[in-house]
Amino acid sequence: MGRTRPSRAEGLTRLDYEEAAREALRSQTLEEIMEATPQATQRKITVCSLELVRGRRPDFQVFNELLVLYPDPATGEMKRIVPDNMVVLHAEDLGPLLSFDLPHMPARPFWVMEYVSTSSQRKDYVHSFRKYEQELRVPYYLIYYPDNEELTLYRFNAGRSRYDTVLPDDEGRHAMPDVRIEVGLVDGWMRFWYEGRLLPLPAELDRELDEARAEMIREKRRADGEKRRADREKRRADGEKERADRLADRLRAMGIDPEE
Repeated sequence: MGRTRPSRAEGLTRLDYEEAAREALRSQTLEEIMEATPQATQRKITVCSLELVRGRRPDFQVFNELLVLYPDPATGEMKRIVPDNMVVLHAEDLGPLLSFDLPHMPARPFWVMEYVSTSSQRKDYVHSFRKYEQELRVPYYLIYYPDNEELTLYRFNAGRSRYDTVLPDDEGRHAMPDVRIEVGLVDGWMRFWYEGRLLPLPAELDRELDEARAEMIREKRRADGEKRRADREKRRADGEKERADRLADRLRAMGIDPEE
């Protein structure tokens, strides 16, 4: 996506940004709307996984194909870009949003992700890279090719005003220590780790819940079995004591001290 209109950013109001957002929606082409299955699948994996991070730290906000409007640093013209997924770090809830109007937002994009399919070229990814790096200076930019299982994570180097590639570790994971997240490939899909733990997908969560329920049932059965055994042992001990007491009573009736 390119520019919306040649307006200077100075003096632009929220209404101007809202008008630009609606214009962008109206002007979408079929190629921009269409999405190949691998891209759609990866988007679902990303959103489901990263929403789990949001549950643990509320400032971690995940957006899906949200239009970003911002002034060009050189010309002041309003420009736009739509990352496939975007993360913003901010303590207060930012949504719902028609568009992410950068000058009017309390936080900037922290991490943007784009998924490229060779069968469906929806964007100019060369221009997108330049926008994220030179114009928006997003701290982290990730691009993934599901067809080729090719993943690259970039981190913005403020001293050099450019992106540096984040190399994978020995386990093939690319780390973002700022948010304690790692990214890597599992079975051909991009997956996420938070604080060293692989974030599960809905089906995996469902299996984990089933396994947890089954373990709870097994534990309850074990506990019930132990209780039944304890009850039987108590009844046996009580019976033995009753028999001993009756025998002692008979011995005393016969003038015999049972303790001797």
